[in-house]
Amino acid sequence: MQTISRKKIFFPINTAFRKYLKLYEREVKLPLSYEELRYYDQSIAVYDKEGNDTLWETVFYPQSMSANIHAGLKRIYSILKAGGDQTAEEHLFIERVDYCVFGNSHPFRIKIVNTYNEVYDYFYIKKADASRIYGLELEHILSPFWINFLVDGTTLVEEHIAGVPGDQFILHYLNRPEFNPKRIAKEFVKFNERCFVRLLGDMRSYNFVFDITPDFDDVQFRIRAIDFDQQFYEGRRTLYMPQFFKENKIFVDLAIKHLNAEVVKQYQQEERAVIARRIKTQRHRIKDLRDVIMTDRVSFPEKIQQLGNELAEYYHDPIFARCKTMGEIIERSLKRLLVSSFR
Repeated sequence: MQTISRKKIFFPINTAFRKYLKLYEREVKLPLSYEELRYYDQSIAVYDKEGNDTLWETVFYPQSMSANIHAGLKRIYSILKAGGDQTAEEHLFIERVDYCVFGNSHPFRIKIVNTYNEVYDYFYIKKADASRIYGLELEHILSPFWINFLVDGTTLVEEHIAGVPGDQFILHYLNRPEFNPKRIAKEFVKFNERCFVRLLGDMRSYNFVFDITPDFDDVQFRIRAIDFDQQFYEGRRTLYMPQFFKENKIFVDLAIKHLNAEVVKQYQQEERAVIARRIKTQRHRIKDLRDVIMTDRVSFPEKIQQLGNELAEYYHDPIFARCKTMGEIIERSLKRLLVSSFR
């Protein structure tokens, strides 16, 4: 059984990382901070369609603060989505601000609505944590998906990642007759490999979503991570492999049923080759990020030593055991991938 640290430590953004974020236009001045959003005075629980508690609360602000809070949230949305252009703000309104009482990051979720057509969107405001931001940045560089986020001091703003949560996909979508289980199994194998290579942990079914795309002759699936708190933080190797979480057992069973060992190996290699191409394409950005991570403290010595030892044994590569930071471990992991892509 997998064991995740019950209370993950938040790590501050150091000077070198902040310079990196400014260089790549991730750090901008925002009109509102995470701490200011915590000054609500009332809240009510949010329930799903079946009447279950979602562990989110809709929060309400004092009348003296509400207008400024909502104006600040609209401006943040403009910065996140439109590069700061304020033209659309006059026909946007904040329908709801929710606060999550579960987990480590305690995010605020903002629902914003366009009054012209009633189309709505979400975004999130969280307390900035260096390891989470490393996770977002690595996802942006190494995954098939662009990630939109902003940082200001100790405040992190994230775009909503749309999709069907993995646990809901299992309950309501997995057994639909129009869905090809082989394609679902294939995507889970690739997702598992992607997480392991870039050391993104705790990918239980409710921490990723399915992006479902009808194609001309079948339905395609992409799995996207939505929680990046456990970016190279834990010490156990299997915590970075979604296949070992009991919540994902049904996807593992699908892979066992529909894919043989050679096909699994093929999909793993395909994913590694794609990541290697992304590294080469983004080599300057990767180098800048590597230089920051190499000396940053985003975990603890005992976890670093444990992970290094376990990866050394898994890969038969003693260099992992000599790594002193999580930055050195991720660098070695990506270097192995690049070397294998040249063969």
